[in-house]
Amino acid sequence: MKQGLTWLLLAAALVLVPQAALAQKPPKKPPPKGAAAPAAPAAAPAGGELELDAPAPATAPGAEVAVPGAEPGGTPGGGGICEIDPSACPKAEDISKAAKKTVNAEIYAVQQIYALRARRFEFQPYWSFSLNDQFVNHPGPGLAMNYYITNVLAIGVNGTFYDGLNEQSQFNFTNRDAAHIAAPLNEYLFQANLNFTYVPVYGKFAGFSNFIFNYDAYIVGGVGVIDTRPIPVIDPDDRNFAFKPKINFDVGIGLRIFFNRWFAAILEIRDYIYSEQLEALTIAPGNGAANPNTWYGNSQLTNDVQAQIGISIFLPFSWEYRLPK
Repeated sequence: MKQGLTWLLLAAALVLVPQAALAQKPPKKPPPKGAAAPAAPAAAPAGGELELDAPAPATAPGAEVAVPGAEPGGTPGGGGICEIDPSACPKAEDISKAAKKTVNAEIYAVQQIYALRARRFEFQPYWSFSLNDQFVNHPGPGLAMNYYITNVLAIGVNGTFYDGLNEQSQFNFTNRDAAHIAAPLNEYLFQANLNFTYVPVYGKFAGFSNFIFNYDAYIVGGVGVIDTRPIPVIDPDDRNFAFKPKINFDVGIGLRIFFNRWFAAILEIRDYIYSEQLEALTIAPGNGAANPNTWYGNSQLTNDVQAQIGISIFLPFSWEYRLPK
């Protein structure tokens, strides 16, 4: 075992000693004083080997250095990328123009809100129409006014005028003629509500190729009054109902799409909830038919779901951000 280890160490020494001798060259002795400098070695022939330790050939000031494989007066290797594709290299005049160009070095990862709402008034003229009544439609113009206490919370009022615009649907006439059954109907005079608006969502989307639309979505709710009356259907000859105001509660959602920082289009779906007193389905006998107290039937909870389409105008038109960009 020991003899084998001895031979192994001896073989390793024989391999390493010549490599160490090649790695270190003895230092060259300086030429004696007064002796001429050694001549520069001749350039290696084409395809030959170059001596890396050989000193560089001396050249006269301003003289060109010959590089193997280079053409006289050209670039090494027979041409560069600028000669192959001139468009890949900028011209001197283009560089000078780019140096004079103003560069905006500010980059914002999070953009500021496009249209601030805080401490601004909003006016919303709109057109309203019913969505859930198959027998009679309640269209009418309306106006909403809001004041934004903060950027997401507003208090305001809205009102809609319906008088003379209520219209019975064709489905109602067809149903009455075919089944000989009259459904109690009602019509509206106006409604007015005090509302609170909360804006939880805002963002932007691309449209029409390069145009960016900013939008926000909001929730609205409040309390108010609605003035309604039954439409005489069971006994239209004797019955003539008067409008009566009723307390209503409204809740809805809306979408606002901005065209600039003060003008937008709006779409709201709002439900006005109130208790409606309907026409009586029976006629009192004798002189009772002329008594107004016998004209009214049961009361029922009514959901008047309205779609409101209009525009939104914010005042003042401009503002200043509290914090600079």
